[in-house]
This record gives sequence, C-alpha cells and structure tokens, in this order.
Amino acid sequence: MKYLKVNICVLLLCALAIKTLAQKKLDVNKVTISSIVKSSEFLNAIPYANVVLKHEKDSSFVSGTITGEDGRFTIEGIKPGNYLLEASYIGFENKLQHLFIGSLSEFLDLPPIELKEKSTSLDGVNITAKTSDISDKLDKKTYSLSDNISQSGGSVLQSMQNLPGVTVQDGKVQLRGNDKITILIDGKQTALTGFGSQAGLDNIPASAIDKIEIINNPSSKYDANGNAGIINIIMKKNKQNGFNGKAGFTTGLGSLWVRKENLPTIRPQYTFTPKVNPSLSLNYRKDKVNLFLQADNLYTHTLNKNEFVTRTYDDQTVINSQLKRNRNTNFLTTKTGIDWNIDEKSMLTVSGMYGSEKIIDKGDQPFFDGNKLERIRLWQFLEDELKTTAMATAAYQYKFKDAGHLLSAGFNYTFHREDEKYFYDNYLLESKGTDAFKLLSDEKVYDFNIDYIKPLKYGRIETGVKLRSRSIPTDMNFIPGANSVLDKNAGGWANYKELIPALYGNYVFENEKWEAELGLRVEYVKIQYDVNPDHPTYKSDGYNYTQPFPNLRLAYKLNNSNKISMFYNRRVDRPNEVDIRIFPKYDDAEIIKVGNPALRPQFTNSIELGYKNNWDNGYFYSALYHRSADGTITRISSIVPGSKLIYAIFQNANQSYNTGVEAILNQKVSNIYSFNFNGNIYRNQIDAFTVLNLYPLPNTFYAEKQTAISGNVKLNNILRISNGFDAQLTAIYLAPDIIPQGKIQSRFSIDAGLKKSVQSGKGEIFFNATDLLNTMVIKKQIEGNGFFYTSNDFYETQVFRLAYSYKF
Repeated sequence: MKYLKVNICVLLLCALAIKTLAQKKLDVNKVTISSIVKSSEFLNAIPYANVVLKHEKDSSFVSGTITGEDGRFTIEGIKPGNYLLEASYIGFENKLQHLFIGSLSEFLDLPPIELKEKSTSLDGVNITAKTSDISDKLDKKTYSLSDNISQSGGSVLQSMQNLPGVTVQDGKVQLRGNDKITILIDGKQTALTGFGSQAGLDNIPASAIDKIEIINNPSSKYDANGNAGIINIIMKKNKQNGFNGKAGFTTGLGSLWVRKENLPTIRPQYTFTPKVNPSLSLNYRKDKVNLFLQADNLYTHTLNKNEFVTRTYDDQTVINSQLKRNRNTNFLTTKTGIDWNIDEKSMLTVSGMYGSEKIIDKGDQPFFDGNKLERIRLWQFLEDELKTTAMATAAYQYKFKDAGHLLSAGFNYTFHREDEKYFYDNYLLESKGTDAFKLLSDEKVYDFNIDYIKPLKYGRIETGVKLRSRSIPTDMNFIPGANSVLDKNAGGWANYKELIPALYGNYVFENEKWEAELGLRVEYVKIQYDVNPDHPTYKSDGYNYTQPFPNLRLAYKLNNSNKISMFYNRRVDRPNEVDIRIFPKYDDAEIIKVGNPALRPQFTNSIELGYKNNWDNGYFYSALYHRSADGTITRISSIVPGSKLIYAIFQNANQSYNTGVEAILNQKVSNIYSFNFNGNIYRNQIDAFTVLNLYPLPNTFYAEKQTAISGNVKLNNILRISNGFDAQLTAIYLAPDIIPQGKIQSRFSIDAGLKKSVQSGKGEIFFNATDLLNTMVIKKQIEGNGFFYTSNDFYETQVFRLAYSYKF
C-alpha cells in the first residue's frame, strides 16, 4: 500500500510539471532531397545548373549545389520545414518553387525541375517534418543505451527495464502488458534471442549494444509475428575514418544479503555474486573499406531463482517447497565484418557473429509437509548447458542516381546448438535415486530477402520478398537410475521444419497536414513437427496457412507542434519450437513443463489512437490502444488422478483482450535536470475456455473468464551535474495483474547510477545500483482444477556495478 501512495505522489508531481513547463521546439532529423534539372522545351538534362535552397520566411541561404553532367543534384542535411528551392542557368529563366520537407522519409525525390528559355515560371511544392525521442517516422521509438546510466554494465534484458513503455516479468520483456514480442538484432531475427521467442536476453551484454528501437505498430516490411510489437537491438558499429575503438571493463556484486532463509537441509544460496564484463570495439576505415570488430564477455554468478511455493490440494494435502538455483554463466559474443563501397552506387557488407554461452546450474528443491516439520523429498540437480551460435550475413545495396532510391539483397545463415546435460539426485524418505538426461538440438536457419525503396515527391514506396527455411532436429535421451521418477518413455527424437515465403508492399505519403502509411504483407507458412513414433502421448503434427497482414497509419497535423494519429495492424504469434517440444522438463521436480505439438498460431488485431505534442526541450505522447487475439497461447497447469505432480502444458485458450491508455512525458527542465515519465493503465481479459491436456494422461481443464485492471508507472530522473558528472534515478511500479490461471502481485524497485567523464571526454567511469532497496519480489497465485498454490520468488535483483571505458 505504501508503494501505491508513493506512485500517486509521482503522478501528481508529473501532472504539475506538465502545467508549469514552458514549451519549446525539439531537435530534428535531417533529410536528403534530389531531383534533375531539365530544359522544358527539349527535356534534355542541364549540367552545371545552380540549385539554391532558402528559408521560406526570410529567403536566407540554407544550402546549394550544382547539377552533375546528367543534370541531377542532391542536397543533404536539411531540417524538416518550409523552404524555397531555386534553380538557374545562363540563358534560362530562374525557377522558384515552394518546398515542404517532412519527417517520414530520409530521402525525397522531387519531380524534375524544368527551366524555360526567356520565361518565368512559379510552381508550388510542399514537404514538412519534426522528430523527437518519440520518432515521427511512423512506427518506432529509439533509445540510446549510453543514456541509461542506472542499468549500464548488465545484460540487455536489465537495460530494457528502464525504457519507457517496457516492463520485464519472469525474464521476458513486455510492451503494454504483453510479452508476445519479436526481438531483432540489427533488424534480423537470430538464434541469440530466438526466432519468435525471447531467449538469451538476460545474458547478452549491454556493452555490445548501441541503441534499442521499440516498434509498437510495425509496418508490412517486418515479419508478421509478434502481436505486441518489435524490439530491435542495434549493436555497436563505428564508421569513423582511420583506426579507432573503445575498450571497457565492468565489475560488480549482487545478492549482498539473504532476503529469505533457505528451508532446512539444503545447500547455501549464492551471496556476493561476482559480475565481470570486459568489452572491446575496434574499427578501421580507409577509402572504400570499413572494417569492424565488437567483442564482449559477460561472466556472472547469479541467484537465478529462489522460489518458495505452498501447494494446497482439494483433499487438504499441503506441500511446501523451495526451488533455489545458483547459476554460473559465461557468455562470449563477437561480431566482425567489412563494408566495401565498390563504387558510388554499390556497397557490399559481409559480417559474422559468434556467441558461446556456458551455463552451470546447481539447484536444490526440498519438499516439506504443511507444518514444515518433516521433509518429504529433496531434489538436487546439476545442469551443464552449452549454447553455441554462429551467424554469417551478406548484404548488397545498389544506389540509383536519385538519393534514397535503393535496391538491396541479403542472405543470412544461422546455426545454433543447444547441448544440455542434467544430473538429478532424488532423496526420498527411505531411498535415493540418481537420474540424468541429455538433450542435443541443432538449429539451422536460411534467410534470403530482396528489398526495394523508391522515394517520391510526397513519400516513398517500399516492397520486397523474403524466404525462410528453418529446421531443428532434437534428441532427448533419458538415463533413469534406481527409483527413477523420470518419464523415460517420453524421450526420443523430434524434428521441427518451417518454410515461410513472404511478399510485402508499403506506401508512405506526407504533405503539410496529412501523413499516411498503407501496407500489406502476405505470408505462406508451412510447419511440420515429426516426433518419435514410440512416444506414449504425442504424434507428428503440423499446419500451414496463407494469410494477409495489413497495416494502416493515418495522422493529421493540427499545427507544427500537435499531431493526432491512428494505427491498425493484424499480426500473428506462431508457437515456438520449445512451445511444442514433446519432452518434459524437470528443472522443477513437481511442476513439470511440457510442450504441445497440436498448438496453433494466435492471430491478433490491434488498433491505436495517439496524440503527440512537441515543445522545445520536451514532448508529450498519449495513446489509447486495443488488441484482440484469437486462439490465445498460454500454459495450463493441471493434475491427474492419484498424483500430486502439476503439469504445465501449452494450449490455445479462447479469445483474450488487452485495452489501455499509455502516456509518455519527456522534459528538459534546465541544463541540470531532465526527466521522462511513462504511465500505462490497461484492462486484460481472458474469456472462459475448456481444453484437453493429453500429457501424461488425458484430462479436461475448464477456466472461468478472467479480467483485471493493471498498469505500471516509470519515472526516470536525469541530472547533468558540473565537472562531467551525470546521475540517474529510476523508479518503477508494476500493479497487480492477471496471468494464466491466476494473479501476480505488485512490484516496485528503484535504480540509481552516477557517471563521470574523464580524460578530456575519452574516458568514462560509472557506478550504479539496480533495485537499490531490494524490493523486487515476484508473488503469484495459481488456481487449477483440484489445487491452488502461491509462490514468492526472491531471486537476485539487487546488483552494484563499477565500470571504466576509454575511446581511442
């Protein structure tokens, strides 16, 4: 309750700030214009003609150039606004036309400028723009990680916790309360983060990342999966001339004290966990060649899980347990490549990425009776997992004569190996058993794409094709010992195969008052999942479909500072291979996770109404959104007669809805202090549904309709102190929410950081603390047919870090 009062105060303070802050204008992006100057009589190009750009208000000079031998010209670095464009040549009359430059396209191709001999002509042309942290480029918000002082030095997942509009729950990123997000790295899906999942985000070093793009309403040029949106992680890559680079080193400690004591008779939980993260970025550019290298290593000890669970069954049986997982992780990522500017029109980029993630988990899970007096069982395990990822990319780009007119082609190959070994000791009242299993999975993905962009007078056309072929053969070998509790018959092999050709087209239009984007993506998807014919429950399955995925965006500019917009898109969430994987997972001994080969995609329709107000040094953005999903993918927990084991199995539930209001306020109050505030209130609903769980025995599950009003509040405070000091204080509050079969309680945390620029700006030192008050605890209530349970996870959230980096 005290956290709620704190955040009500935060809301009131921010509302007061909105009223009192003076309005000013923001910095804007730059635009490149191009065209050709011709004779109006013979339509032949006029070389070496003068082209001058002037401000419309006072005719003051902005930029100028002369046409080439082909009559074409290009002017770069123009701020959006209203201008006059004048072309002249000896023997021809000058031509003056109004020019309005917008913010939706980086390149504009103007109609040919025709000069008449001994005559005068005036024409009208319009173009306009403005940008801010909330990009006016239709679909994205971009944030630099260098500004995220309080979360620097950790993983990408930790860094995203402080971004406006983003929350993290159970190791997954959420946008507006929804974790169905597609994660991209440099605009591509990779096995580092999973194809359609969010694997690995907590282990990718933030030191390797330049910025993060959040795309709530993706256009048709993006893959159709991810109904909540897309997060694009852009890795560091320098293009300065000569040899340059950056080296850094971060160290830290977490779990400085025990938040909740272990249950009796198990091994100690991790405390004072070390964190080490060296990083190196190198770049060499000369003439037509740019070479780059980025290498990062993140080594950590972490109290990955410390979950206390009380299960109560209808027969009054009560079981208390604790799942404690001490984790050692070493994650190495390396990216290298070359940009080759073959000539003025052609460029080839070849790059490779390698990732190696080594995980050692030492886990304990004791089970006690309701009074915690008698230990019923002790489950101890050692997980030895190695994930290896290799990616090769080749991208070719051809530039036509007019700026921004591009044809590009790319090929991407990804290999990902998952090599897991589990060793279990099962201590019962009168016996002991030792079990093991080994899982080996090799994922191969081939992506090929062709994209075309043509700038127009008032926008651009984008179109392209993409083909993906993906296969994941998996082998699971159970090795049961004496008194084994493993389902040894559920092992064997499985093979996931995916083929997705897609075609898209996108049209962007902009004038002084209106912005519009209309796109359509058509995907054909064929999924085949072949399983071991001896599996006792599941059989081979698959599906295919051809579906359209339209998107629409329409915006009206009330004036130079205010704009209203409307979005619509249709997207899909296909089951991940792990979601349909037939093998039971025993990282929790009595709440066992199993996939479902019969799982099908969920299709989502989304609409959004937005309003944006820009002023000097600040902006305000608000949005009303609604999403409806058919065949909602969710885990269903159930039990079978005669057993106290709970099986959590993926199923397609009924329809679900997510409706809410989001607001973002960003303001530079002075040269010393600035802040951004993000608030999100939404209503979640999952309709009543009935499903049949097949594993381990057929059982029917029924759930009543669930509804909840939830939300979150996030306040980032940034101080630019003298002598090169910067500080950041971030407060996050997450309200209670519904989850499948239950609820999750509120959470609250404060992060803080301090950064100092040294060595004439070449060096940087920072110190930060995440979850400064150690308040972030995950509390859940789950109710099933015949049981319910509560859980409190006191996993590691508080970490202190110290780092130094140097540019050369």
